[in-house]
Amino acid sequence: MVDLTVVILTKNEEKNIRKCIESFRGIAKRFVIVDSHSTDATEQVCAQLNLELQQQGSRLDFYENQWIDYATQLNWGLTQTNITTHWSMRMDADEELMEDLAQEINDQLSAVADNVNGVVLRRRVYFMGRWIKHGGRYPELLLRIFRTGKALCEQKIMDEHMILSEGETVNFKHDLIDNNQKDLEWWISKHNWYSNREVLDHQITVEKAVEGAAILENGISTQQAKMKRVVKNRGYYGLPKFFRAHLYFFYRYYVKLGFLDGPEGKIFHFLQAYWYRFLVDAKMYECEKYDRRMKMQGDLKA
Repeated sequence: MVDLTVVILTKNEEKNIRKCIESFRGIAKRFVIVDSHSTDATEQVCAQLNLELQQQGSRLDFYENQWIDYATQLNWGLTQTNITTHWSMRMDADEELMEDLAQEINDQLSAVADNVNGVVLRRRVYFMGRWIKHGGRYPELLLRIFRTGKALCEQKIMDEHMILSEGETVNFKHDLIDNNQKDLEWWISKHNWYSNREVLDHQITVEKAVEGAAILENGISTQQAKMKRVVKNRGYYGLPKFFRAHLYFFYRYYVKLGFLDGPEGKIFHFLQAYWYRFLVDAKMYECEKYDRRMKMQGDLKA
């Protein structure tokens, strides 16, 4: 068993949380759930999981905390839940470790060099049960494991990343997967919610005249995360509204071969690369036309 605490944020995750925790296959010493007042059976599922984990020498601690934003909630979980293990890990409730990644963490984490404080993992996304392998979506490189106290989530409304305060990172070879079990109606509601956050984040960035990549450059994250931030703020948002959604979808679906992901991929790339980006532009246009500022977003109600 690895000296590792896994922090997971939840809100109505009864369909996902069990498969997430069971994917660790008994290698983690502790799980911390930070729940923003779920109205489904998330807490009951976690209580049952805690009983099962205790039989393996592990445990699950369930906390409730009022939602402000993702970064605040995650950093609360990392700093206010008495984590004493040598390593900490960020996971989303709809994610899970593939078996070979669980084995790699179990075998390799305790053996990394002393100057390494962070571990970068590869993530693959599933949509409607299909691996979205093309369209520039794989692999996502994410800093997810870190020595306790050596990393926090950057305080940003959108596209938050973990930032190391010091030390080096190492890349593990195997994948974690994002495989949400909720339906398309939930996915659309979530991305409508995301679009409001995206508009507000852009408004704040423009008002402060701060490059979106600056926060990442002040700490240690992945080069992929830094490059995405630079391309988005210096490139994408410099293009004309609405046209850029057309261009982005064409790039994802045709240039980056998203059409190879089948009908599920067609739905995913259209909704995520075109509909969502067009929706963000429409809300930006509305705010500019009526001189409005997007309101701060609460937690997702879906």
